[in-house]
Amino acid sequence: MALYVKDPEVDQMAERLSRIGGISKTEAVRRALRRQLEQVETSSDFVERGLAFTRALIARGDLAEGQPVDKAWIDSLYEDD
Repeated sequence: MALYVKDPEVDQMAERLSRIGGISKTEAVRRALRRQLEQVETSSDFVERGLAFTRALIARGDLAEGQPVDKAWIDSLYEDD
């Protein structure tokens, strides 16, 4: 299946990248798309790992035993003893 780029700016960027890298426009687009997909997939993985970590913390903790987080407690963090 063919990909037709109708946007002149995108065409210019692909042309510039191909000249800089000494590669074809097709290869320039392939590498750019691959790099972007890897970045998006990696970011998604980090989000999932963060959510799993948060869920594990919530499961281990007992919210009923915790201290309230109020202004007095926050202010106590900044007091010099």
